[in-house]
Amino acid sequence: MFTAPALLGLGIFVVYPGLRGVYLSFTEYNIFKEPEFIGLDNYQAALQDPFVWNALWVTLQYVFINIGVQTVFALILAVLMHRFTKSIWVRGAMLLPFLISNVVVALVWLWLLDYNLGYINSFVELVGLDKTAYFGESPALPTIALINVWRHLGYTAPLIFAGLLTIPRDIYEAAEVDGSGEWRTFFSVTLPLLRPVMVFVLILTITGSFQVFDTISVTTNGGPVNATRVFSILITQKAWNSNQFGYAAAISVILMIILIGIVLVQMRLLRGNESDLQR
Repeated sequence: MFTAPALLGLGIFVVYPGLRGVYLSFTEYNIFKEPEFIGLDNYQAALQDPFVWNALWVTLQYVFINIGVQTVFALILAVLMHRFTKSIWVRGAMLLPFLISNVVVALVWLWLLDYNLGYINSFVELVGLDKTAYFGESPALPTIALINVWRHLGYTAPLIFAGLLTIPRDIYEAAEVDGSGEWRTFFSVTLPLLRPVMVFVLILTITGSFQVFDTISVTTNGGPVNATRVFSILITQKAWNSNQFGYAAAISVILMIILIGIVLVQMRLLRGNESDLQR
């Protein structure tokens, strides 16, 4: 009875649209006519579409930059909080960027990094360096990835920090008695015991990164020259710009299959459902 409202919302806003999306992926459909079943034609077209492969490549680059930088810095921040402070005010301050809307964050950074009027380029020019078109073809994707790293660090770092709090203190005391140094303790004790939490964080961040939309839509909308056209932007453009809703649904299903595969591989290889604390 208590879970009924959540299950109802899940069914209405997730399960039903998801199943309908899968059905529409097998049809030729736009808003002007009823869906017409065409079998696997949309999937065959998607696999031969260079824009789909480009979107996959761009998305993978974004995920690699975002997850690589975010995971390392989140781990460093979590360890620093664990070693030097457990203040709720510090954690609250770190969480603030995550509480701001993605659209607002994107607009603020778009303004700060503007080539002509942005404060950052003005400062760069002031110190005698050349200005940079941060949303130009080459730097656009790393720029957007780092903007999202800045926003989400306040979410991932506290998750890892919570995992650090579950590690018993006596394990560190035993390692210290055995003569283990700081670095060896970190790599031989802390990281292995953090594995379930790290797998959980990686699953959340990777699936979220594959679905990035807001920041790119506000800043570059997939440009310049498709340099930031990730899956979500391509899906939106195919559906609303080209009125190919069935084709867009097929690309969405392909993305869903990719994400399910990534999660299963992570759980299998990293043993995310096991903890060394239980041994």
